[in-house]
Amino acid sequence: MKILYIDIDALRPDHLGCYGYERNTSPNIDSIAERGAHFTNYYASDAPCAPSRTALFSSRYGIHTGVVNHGGLQADMRPIGKDRPFNYHHTEYQSWVDVLRFKKHHTAIISPFPGRHSAWHMLQGFLEAHDTGKHAGETAGDVSKEALRWIKERGSEKEDWFLYLNFWDPHTPYRTPEEFGNPFENDPAPEWLTEEMIAQHRESYGPYSARDLPTVRQWPGIPEEITCRKDFKKWIDGYDTAIRHVDDHVGKILQTLEEEGILNETIIIISSDHGENQGELNVYGDHQTADHITSRIPCIVAGPGIKQGHVDEDFHYQIDLGPTLTELVGGVQRARWDGVSFLPALTEGKTAGRPYLVVSQCAWSCQRGVRFDKWMFIRTYHDGLKEFPELMLFDIENDPHETNNLVDQKPEIVAKGLRLLDEWVAEQMVTSDSPVDPMWNVIHEGGPFHTRDDLNLDSYLEKLRNQDRNAAADRLERRYRPGKFETESDV
Repeated sequence: MKILYIDIDALRPDHLGCYGYERNTSPNIDSIAERGAHFTNYYASDAPCAPSRTALFSSRYGIHTGVVNHGGLQADMRPIGKDRPFNYHHTEYQSWVDVLRFKKHHTAIISPFPGRHSAWHMLQGFLEAHDTGKHAGETAGDVSKEALRWIKERGSEKEDWFLYLNFWDPHTPYRTPEEFGNPFENDPAPEWLTEEMIAQHRESYGPYSARDLPTVRQWPGIPEEITCRKDFKKWIDGYDTAIRHVDDHVGKILQTLEEEGILNETIIIISSDHGENQGELNVYGDHQTADHITSRIPCIVAGPGIKQGHVDEDFHYQIDLGPTLTELVGGVQRARWDGVSFLPALTEGKTAGRPYLVVSQCAWSCQRGVRFDKWMFIRTYHDGLKEFPELMLFDIENDPHETNNLVDQKPEIVAKGLRLLDEWVAEQMVTSDSPVDPMWNVIHEGGPFHTRDDLNLDSYLEKLRNQDRNAAADRLERRYRPGKFETESDV
């Protein structure tokens, strides 16, 4: 069996045609979905990048691996300690990629990610590792060039293999070559974001909010701020063009597999490490939350033995994929894995989901969210310099862009969300190797990595005041230094 895993960074599913998007961003990816299965409630257990991929390849929650941040203590895997074996082969710590290797699959990875994040632990089990060399500055052409070379050299050999590819284009800064053009120049932007919402966002604050977009801009036409829907269209055009550019190269890979005579014997998986907020919760082009938009990712699987045309609406984590592939090749689940196989859903279309999901974020904010029934409940422990309330509740079926916080209107649903969250944390801590929840280490270190160094409270307050955004600066400072305002009012 040959397995090709295509990981497209920052790809949110609702910007793909097979998930209902109106723009033609993904004809080749859609063709894969048509001949296979895709999952509508598939979430990254931990976001963003390094926590998500660590969880994926270890099949363990961040609360167990310790990797929940992008720097500091909780950017590294916890050491096992005195029980660390000579090697992980055939032990409870073995990764599922290593299981594939011992099931006679030649395993290879084409990605700069392990070096970019010093996340060398994710290489466990790979016999080959190819760094495309641009530290995530790659365009789709850089990645597909290496992928096509590998497929032509090794892909048609008789042995079974597992190949993991990492595309970057939909991750800011959008880096699609200018000569590719704008396929969506005449398409309107998604209608959900109104001029009124944009005006509200501009009165607020936060990293990557409407007036604080990333300073590095590569694709022509990307605005410096979101001032109106016209700017929003330019911004979304950049994101969607990046997706379409990757999709074109996915088409080249499909063509090469067919030319090598192995397309019909290859299982193809399309997924991502996290989604991408595009205005939701006043975050544009980034992944800073434990919400529906950042945490939900695509999962599309096609190939021999996969049920064609199946659309699965059950709840699944990305950490469930490894156990699924392990079962598919006749391997055995390891005791330390938190993931559970959903193979019956893939091969027979049967229900194999979870009753609810808990998703986490600690690199841009400290949040945990619970996805249950039609709800997304979010608790914020550290806001990461964003204007978030402590509790948020959204009706995902009727409000997928999270515009209406229902905390005050639905106290019974909030109570259920809190109960599920507390139960989940307690269950995970019982089985943890450490008595400490890694999220609290992040908070005690000074908060999420990305908002405690170059972008910290003092520097951001200075920026806001230099822009005459004094009301926003006062609200932010009052949240972090309430004593200062109480003292001033007493004078």
